[in-house]
Amino acid sequence: MTKLTAEELAAETVELLPDRDTLSTNYFNWAGIDASNSSLALNLLAVHSTALSNATQTILVLQ
Repeated sequence: MTKLTAEELAAETVELLPDRDTLSTNYFNWAGIDASNSSLALNLLAVHSTALSNATQTILVLQ
């Protein structure tokens, strides 16, 4: 990364952005979110055993 000199910094310009309502004619912001959690553990007919489970989470966002 290079440093700016005082002259380079003074030469920078700024432009204001238009109002937010001017940027888009679509005033409706919608996002479809689908979240799913699943896990499965089975401990069947086993005395003093341990059942392990691995959980998976999936989140899908459409906008």
